[in-house]
Amino acid sequence: MSLIYKGQNLFIDNTSVKNVAKNNITPFYIYSYKKIRDNFETFSNYFKRINPLICFSVKSNSNISIISELSKLGSGADVVSEGELLKALKAKIKPNKIVFSGVGKTENELKLAVKKRLLLINIESESEAKLIDKISRTMNRVTPIGIRVNPGIDANTHSKISTGKIDSKFGLSKSNFLRFCKNARKFKNLKIKAISVHIGSQITSVGPYRKTLNVLYKIIRLSKINFEYVDLGGGFGIPYKNREKKINIKNYSILVKKFQKKLSCKIIFEPGRFIVGNAGTLISKIVFIKKNGKKYFVILDAGMNDFMRPALYNARHNIIPVSKSKKRIVGNVEFVGPICESTDTFLKYKNFSFLNERDLVAITNVGAYGSTLSSNYNTKPLASEIIVKKGKVKIVRRRQKISEII
Repeated sequence: MSLIYKGQNLFIDNTSVKNVAKNNITPFYIYSYKKIRDNFETFSNYFKRINPLICFSVKSNSNISIISELSKLGSGADVVSEGELLKALKAKIKPNKIVFSGVGKTENELKLAVKKRLLLINIESESEAKLIDKISRTMNRVTPIGIRVNPGIDANTHSKISTGKIDSKFGLSKSNFLRFCKNARKFKNLKIKAISVHIGSQITSVGPYRKTLNVLYKIIRLSKINFEYVDLGGGFGIPYKNREKKINIKNYSILVKKFQKKLSCKIIFEPGRFIVGNAGTLISKIVFIKKNGKKYFVILDAGMNDFMRPALYNARHNIIPVSKSKKRIVGNVEFVGPICESTDTFLKYKNFSFLNERDLVAITNVGAYGSTLSSNYNTKPLASEIIVKKGKVKIVRRRQKISEII
C-alpha cells in the first residue's frame, strides 16, 4: 500500500489525499502508479529466468489508463468480453499479446477475436471450438486456440471465487479434454497451441498450484500434444488484513521453472489482483454518525454500488481516517453505506479514531475488483477514478453525471 501519514494527514505517493478531495466529489477511487509499476516489476523479476508472457487480467481493473501504463511496461492482456478486448486494443496492447478467455463467449465476440488475430482464444467446450472453426472457415484463416482444462483442484479460497473444482462450470474435465485432443484433427481451421488452467482467485498458498502443475504435466503427456504455450492463469492472493498470509511467489516460481524445463514451453500468467489490488484506495465522506443501541454507525457516501466486494464476498478492507485524531470513539463502530440493503456494510471495529460528520475516510486495497464491480444501483452515478503519477494527479475516469443515467 502506498499510503502513509505525514503528521496527522494521509498521503498517497507524497500527494495529500485531503487536497485531492478538495477538487473531486466523493466517493472516488485513487490509484498509485508507482505501486502498480512496482508490483508488475516484482512479479516479472520472480519469473525472469523463464521469460513468461504476463497478460494482465483486465477484469480486475478495466480502466484504460491503467491498462495503457501496464502495456508500456510490457504487459499483455487477458480479456473475457468484447468490451475488455476493445479496451486492451485501445490501450495499445498488441493482438499477439492478448488471450481471450471466458466460459460463454458470444458469436459476435468470437468473430471479433478471430478477426483481430489474437495470440489465443481459450476454448471451454467443444461447442465453442466448433463455432470458432466455422467462423475461421468463413474468414479463410486458421485460428490459434488454447484448451482450458478443469484439473479438479480445490484452491482453498472463497467458494465464490474457486474455479478449478470438478463440479465447476469452467473448462473441460480431464476425460473430455483428452477426448477433444484425440479428435481435434476434424477442426481444419483451428490450431491447438496451448493448454490453459485457472483454479481460482485470492489464493494465498503454493500448495494448490503445486497440485495443479502435477496434474497438468500428466494430462499433457497423455494428450501427446507438444503445446507451445501453457497458460497457468492467475489468482495470486494479497494480504487484506493485518498479518494476513501472503502467497510465496518465489517458491511458486521455482516450481514453475522446473515444470517449464520438462516441457520446453512458453508460460503465460494472468495476474490481476497481485498487480493492482493494493494500488487503489476508495475515498469517502462521512454523511452522518448515529448511535443505535450500543453501536455507532458511520454512514458513508460510498456504498455497495461503488464497492461490492464486502457485500458479495464478506471481504474485509481496512478503513483508515484521512486525518487522524488523538481522541478515540470508544465502543462498537460499524462503517456502512447509504444503499437500501442490510448487506451495504463495510467493516466493524471495536473502538476507532475519533470522527466527525463530513470527515474523510479511506477504504484500502480496492484496486482490484473495485471499480469494475461498481453499478448504478439506487440510480447513483459511477465514482470518478484518479491516478497519482510522479506527483501529478490525473482523472482517468470522470464521475458520471446524473443526467447520463436518467
